[in-house]
Amino acid sequence: MEWFVAPEYWLSRLVFQRALAVVYLFAFLTAALQFRALIGRRGMLPVPHLVARVPFREAPSVFHLHYSDRFFALWAWAGCAVSVALAAGVDSRVPLWAGMLLWLLPWALYLSIVNVGQTWYSFGWESLLLEVGFVAVFLGNGTVAPPIVVLFLLRWILFRVEFGAGLIKLRGDACWRKLTCLDYHHETQPMPGPLSWFFHRLPKPLHRVEVAANHVTQLIVPVLLFTPQPVATAAAALMIVTQLWLVLSGNFAWLNWLTVVLALSAVRFPAHAPRTAGAPLWYEVVVLAVAVGLVALSRQPVRNMISRGQIMNRSFDPLHLVNTYGAFGTVSRTRYEVVIEGTAQEVPRRDADWREYEFKGKPGDPRRWPRQYAPYHLRLDWLMWFAALSPGYAAPWFGALVERLLENDRDTLRLLRRCPFPAHAPPRYVRARLFRYRFTTWRELRETGACWERVYVREFLPPTRLADPVVRSR
Repeated sequence: MEWFVAPEYWLSRLVFQRALAVVYLFAFLTAALQFRALIGRRGMLPVPHLVARVPFREAPSVFHLHYSDRFFALWAWAGCAVSVALAAGVDSRVPLWAGMLLWLLPWALYLSIVNVGQTWYSFGWESLLLEVGFVAVFLGNGTVAPPIVVLFLLRWILFRVEFGAGLIKLRGDACWRKLTCLDYHHETQPMPGPLSWFFHRLPKPLHRVEVAANHVTQLIVPVLLFTPQPVATAAAALMIVTQLWLVLSGNFAWLNWLTVVLALSAVRFPAHAPRTAGAPLWYEVVVLAVAVGLVALSRQPVRNMISRGQIMNRSFDPLHLVNTYGAFGTVSRTRYEVVIEGTAQEVPRRDADWREYEFKGKPGDPRRWPRQYAPYHLRLDWLMWFAALSPGYAAPWFGALVERLLENDRDTLRLLRRCPFPAHAPPRYVRARLFRYRFTTWRELRETGACWERVYVREFLPPTRLADPVVRSR
């Protein structure tokens, strides 16, 4: 069937596939390097505890069959290896069916991780990677031209990502309608980047222009993805520019980069298409059957998107095949941070020698400038931002974090930038305090060299030691 393929998009497919493989690599690398402290056998939320109470049908994962830290590590590093192979183009050097199996492999590997990741893997970009990764399985390789149906499925995902995010903003915080949200967002976002201070200090009229441009990009431009070329390419290009602007202004793991990858699939590059064989019948049947199934599953996300009670970042099936997305339906006006400290003294007085633990990405020392980590995902740092918003977010895992710090647990300390205590002498007590943070002004930056100013608010966790019967935040 001639209508089935779009050979003019061969370079779009190539760029999309190689870039998606790189995103997969960051996802698996994050899992491999952080899992022991987060969900390992002695982690804050251990996988064995989850699989003991959650049936396989609700969260399909290989770890229902077997779990050990060594097995999980092998699983995650295998994902890294497959991602590198796909980025190198191995899928184009094998038959069509083998290339599809190669693309199915990282999706299956990562699905098993996400479905046991619990709150550490509750972010929208986890489901987005799985949904995009599943559709990518049917995009084919160099032996056939790209199927037009699959290309439109990728645009459908991109449309829901952008349009859903635009709708949740209009329905949510009034500052989006008043064009004032960026007066706060760069300062209060989960993990500021090295340029966030400068973005925050842009003139307020420019902030309003940014918000208005965001509304246009998320509510009008996505519709143009389904128009003929070159309009669709122009729409995708605008989305790419917007996402790169977000990359510069913050640290959102691989969300922005994956959205850029999606937009690249809609760009028609001016390149001569190589000659390919016709698509085999079995391939056409499989692609069309999958497309029909995904369109049918899209009913719930669409109903959610047009509902006044729209929710963000929700999966409607355990395989994460079709999901709903959105971000920042509300914007915090004030930034709070939980600062964790320890002391080796026997009596935890207020004037004791309290030493602060330093995290890699989240604000701590007011003089330490934010770093760029995305697309790598610092999961603990992100959850610490949620903990500062409300202790309820931290209730399942914060007590375990404090316990590991009191033990100088090696895997947990690897998630931090610096532990103030030597390995052989863990702290006697650990406490947590809540501070209000704000970006300094130009004058304050020149005078103090500090990019943050912080003020003590209240106690988050009283001084706690291992002998205490209960270790939890309150």
